Amino acid sequence: MGWNAGIVALLSGLVAQAAKVVWELVATRRWRPLLFFANGGMPSSHAATVTTLALLVRRDCGAASPLFSLALVFGIFILFEATGLRQEIGKQARLLNDLREALQAGGPWPGGRLRELVGHTWGEVVGGIVVGVLAYLWLGGLVDPASTGGGGPYGNH
Repeated sequence: MGWNAGIVALLSGLVAQAAKVVWELVATRRWRPLLFFANGGMPSSHAATVTTLALLVRRDCGAASPLFSLALVFGIFILFEATGLRQEIGKQARLLNDLREALQAGGPWPGGRLRELVGHTWGEVVGGIVVGVLAYLWLGGLVDPASTGGGGPYGNH
């Protein structure tokens, strides 16, 4: 019995989260294991997860299936959200943190710094897509085609 496609897609996201720690170590020579739990950064776990899921559904159900269309459309939506809205929130957090530091010179300021790394650049999303494709190739054999509807009315025949 194979694994569920959703579980394998989530594993792909975990692989991307672990890759963030390795990427940081290689890029900056700093060991930051807590990046595994962080939002944003290279590669995007959102991109890896939705890429693996869409590839598994396409393989098992075919490119013409409604299930693949659903996985593809929602995956693209998630990629745009990760680079658009969340990236802008990060820019606002950076600006507010700078403003807070400038005003803090006059006395104590309530609250702590806002998280600035909440979104992804397009490069980070592409990195996540690459991780998603690699995870699909590496883990895709674990998936039971029945978990994605393969062999049904829209499956590969």
